Amino acid sequence: MKSRLVIPLLALSISIAASCAGPKRMSQVQIGVWAAEHDLWAEAAYRWRRALETEPNSAIARNNLAVAYEKQGLFEEARREYELALKLAPAHVKIKANFQRFKLALESKDEKPPAKAAAEGKKDEIR
Repeated sequence: MKSRLVIPLLALSISIAASCAGPKRMSQVQIGVWAAEHDLWAEAAYRWRRALETEPNSAIARNNLAVAYEKQGLFEEARREYELALKLAPAHVKIKANFQRFKLALESKDEKPPAKAAAEGKKDEIR
């Protein structure tokens, strides 16, 4: 009797597990974007670092991580990620614009730190 139940239960378990891992699962980049949209910058940075573990050459994830670092006041880390993102995608308009704005904000003594300026209305480009 037990052996007759094992096969259907095993099949049910496999189908449940497969449906949980389907295409509706969000990627780490998408979760990071959601977190950023809700001003959860530490979570966003964590998600984009996780994305980079599997895709270290993702210019988008590196740009997004740079924005998250910038929002957290981690300016050296932000600069490093912007530079890496630009090495991977030197012609990417949004990455270039983000890095240019970041550098200008750091160089200008009259301007607020980049994270504060962005929080007051100037949106950074994340994906």
